[in-house]
Order: sequence, then C-alpha cells, then structure tokens
Amino acid sequence: MPRLSIVIVTYNSAGHIGSCLTSLTTHRPAVEHEMLVVDNQSRDRTVDVVRRGWPEVRVTDAGGNLGFAAANNVGIRHTSGEFVLLLNPDTVVPAGAIDALVEHLEARPEAAVLAPRLFGEDGRVELSFGAMIGPFAELRQKMLVAGHERGIGPISAYVRYLTGRSREVDWVSGACLLLRRSEAEAVGLFDERYFMYAEDVDICAAVRARGRKVLFEAGIAVQHLRGRSRASAPAATELAYRRSQLAFYDKHHPGLAPLLRLYLKVRGLLPDTQGGPGP
Repeated sequence: MPRLSIVIVTYNSAGHIGSCLTSLTTHRPAVEHEMLVVDNQSRDRTVDVVRRGWPEVRVTDAGGNLGFAAANNVGIRHTSGEFVLLLNPDTVVPAGAIDALVEHLEARPEAAVLAPRLFGEDGRVELSFGAMIGPFAELRQKMLVAGHERGIGPISAYVRYLTGRSREVDWVSGACLLLRRSEAEAVGLFDERYFMYAEDVDICAAVRARGRKVLFEAGIAVQHLRGRSRASAPAATELAYRRSQLAFYDKHHPGLAPLLRLYLKVRGLLPDTQGGPGP
C-alpha cells in the first residue's frame, strides 16, 4: 500500500504533461508511491500522450469536464496513500523535492497541508500563498503579483522576502500541495462548487477550522510553468474565476457577496451562474 498518492488533473494538457511526468519518473521519489492522472475530458491528445509515454501511470477518465476541485476528488477517491500530493500538469519537480515535502509534513503532526516555493520558467519566484481571501486581501495579493510580474523593483524585492522563509499561512497554491488524506476526508474533500480557482483556499480554510496548520516551506522548490494550462482559453478562464469568486464569497463572506455582485455587474463582469460550471 503506497504511502503517497500523486494526483495530476489534466485538461488539454498534451503540451506540458510530458515534462511533468518525466520529472517524476526520471528521479522517482524514494517514498512508496502511486501516480494517477485524472483527465477532465481533454479534446487534445493528453490521454494518449500519457498512456503511450508512461504506461506505469494510471489514467482515470473524470467522466466529463468536472473542473479542478471535483476531478481532484476523483483522484483522491481512486488512490489510497496516507499523503496526497496534488500537482498541476504544468509543474516540473526537481529530484528529492517530493521526499522532502513528505518528510517535512510528517515531522509536523499539527499540520494538515504543506506546499513548496514555486518558481517560473525564468526562475522568478511565485507568490503562491496568502491571507484568507477577502476584499483587502485579494487586492493586496493582486497588486503584489501584478507588480512582481511587471518587474517593479520594490515589489519584487518584497515578494522575494515573503517567499524566502518558511511560515504558517492561511492558504497555499493547489499547483503543488501536499495534504494528509485523513484531514482531507475529515473536511469532505474539495468543495465541488469551485470549478477552477479558490478551491485551494477553501480547503485550507476548512482544515484550519479544525485547528490544523497550513505550511509554506521555502526550502523546497518546484517549477511551475504558470499560465500554460490556461493560456488557450482566457475568456473561459476569467469566467471560471468569477464564478468561483462569487461562490467563495457566498460561503465565507455572505454579507459581502451582494456588494461583489453589484461591483461585477457595474463593470460588466457578472457571470451567468446558470450557464454551466465553467470552461
């Protein structure tokens, strides 16, 4: 029985799933593990690429384009490891990183979730954690991310400072997230109302509500080719983000949700919540 289950959700990921799986299989983690790809009904060659190139990796058809939260739940239910590592298909994992993640989480029994420092193709660090989502926290996060991406010196320096030391945080990015299966099951896995975006913040909030900690580990780094998995459908991605944002505020900030809807309506950004789950 594996100690670790690695779950990768794909959707039209033929262009980058190969780099991810190569990184995982070239330098295999020492911890006993299993790997599962859950495909969200890709319309490209994703499934064929995985099955032909990595026959040892299991592939499960999600049964439709279920979204990130629901497909990860499929992956968790179809695996059995004590620890579950959720990976985006546009990540590249250096040798030893997975074993280090498991070792660090195992050494912190009070923690339920742990994530590494993420960096892009150009080596630039990613701000992959933050404070609980709310109007001011969202604004601050977006300003820091945008300023860092534009290369604004003081902002980039501050982001490097924030990501330069390990810390307890409110949430970490689901691009590379290690969690204890028992804790995930205790909170009912991911909330499937989130098609894409905010599901990682939500599950971190759920485990913190149980008195468990969420940790960012600066000493372990994983490459995240951020944006590749969403660049082909920016309009659909924006729609999914707005729907998840509304769902998050309905659940966590019900008093502010009407104001958010009004703001989005005035700006012409209010999504049709009856129009389907997302892209």
